[in-house]
Amino acid sequence: MKIKFLTFAITCLFATIVFAQANINNYKYVIVSKKYDFLKEKDQYQLNSLTKFLFEKYGFEAVMEGSDYPEELNQNRCLALFSDVTKEPGMFKTRLAVAFKDCNDKLVYTSEMGESREKEFKTAYNLALRDAFKSIEALNYKYVPNENWVSKATQPQVKTETTEQIQHLKKEIELLKQEKEAKVAEVNMPKSLAKPKVVAQKPVEDVAVIQGASNVLYAQAIDNGFQLVDSSPKVVYRIKSTNLKDVYIVEGSSAIVYKKGNDWVIEYYAGASLEQETLNIKF
Repeated sequence: MKIKFLTFAITCLFATIVFAQANINNYKYVIVSKKYDFLKEKDQYQLNSLTKFLFEKYGFEAVMEGSDYPEELNQNRCLALFSDVTKEPGMFKTRLAVAFKDCNDKLVYTSEMGESREKEFKTAYNLALRDAFKSIEALNYKYVPNENWVSKATQPQVKTETTEQIQHLKKEIELLKQEKEAKVAEVNMPKSLAKPKVVAQKPVEDVAVIQGASNVLYAQAIDNGFQLVDSSPKVVYRIKSTNLKDVYIVEGSSAIVYKKGNDWVIEYYAGASLEQETLNIKF
């Protein structure tokens, strides 16, 4: 009876590994999270860098979240798996697991739990992560292109914006910059020198209400840009590409999304007030 059960368990384990391998092999890239939830800082104890190193060691093409991605990955995020490392509570052991999610935030694979009894955090996390990667090594990953994904990723992006529209966008961005500088100058000006500011009123257009997203938004390539979806999944925004690097027009509203430092920011007018919010976008 025990032999039959052991044989069945081994068969199930083998089938699980083969199924996971078949799915994971269709992904060309793995995006490594730049910060894990159980740690306070980005790349604390160099754990994120170690994760990237181990992926590359076992044949994956790994890129760090927020870095410069290959062009085909910019056009189609579904070519990549999003990796994360989770920690299981324990008093005497450090236990870590590596998880893969696809571009729709669907869990694709979770590694076996890696363990360490070391007391020093850096050593314990290092050993536990390496132990967890043993099950990933057993997958024998080798990229096998999925024709549907590859054809979508290699389709050239066709920009429909005319030169006039692009110039208009540049003027709008420059106007926003000048207004911000004017506000800063007015705040710093002595009250005795301050003059009443007369602002020409523009007609207020009806625009969609835009709200900041506290959850992660995943970028999926569409014609002329991306659609940003949450984990529901639900399309929150559709953004159109421009000829300006990291600057997008929000479809259906007078708003723009652009990269500011390491963050993505959305700016829009709420009445006569210029609002700005940070978005957590994973491209």
